[in-house]
Amino acid sequence: MDVANDGFVKVFKKIDQFHCENPENAERMLMGWIRTIMINTAIDRLRKDNFLPEIGHINENMWIEDKREQSDQTLLYKELIQEIRKLPTMYRIVFNMHVIDGFTHQEIAAHLKIATGTSKSNLSKARSLLQKVIRNNEIEKTYAEYR
Repeated sequence: MDVANDGFVKVFKKIDQFHCENPENAERMLMGWIRTIMINTAIDRLRKDNFLPEIGHINENMWIEDKREQSDQTLLYKELIQEIRKLPTMYRIVFNMHVIDGFTHQEIAAHLKIATGTSKSNLSKARSLLQKVIRNNEIEKTYAEYR
């Protein structure tokens, strides 16, 4: 979905560059032009996903455990880190770079060669997925208390 979105953004930004000298073939040429942009966008994304080193890696010792800290709080940290690791690659990278490493969306976009809006979108989706997991865990724990 992100690739299609990025592709259409490129199409609309570069629509003024599309020229067709033969009006009879305009539709066919436009479709081919759009297809080429979409294919190149998908290839760019595959290259990024396959050759991009892991950025913002989180290890389990990310937070220093305080001896006074409650054991369920420590468990929450470990569970959260496990869930972050399960996020799709781009969501996890953007989440780690923004939340853990403190990069701005502009810095992330420049580093990953993506649009700033894509960075914001990936962070939003990552947070949404993590919130769902946390809500589901809270519901499960609540039901477990009543059993």
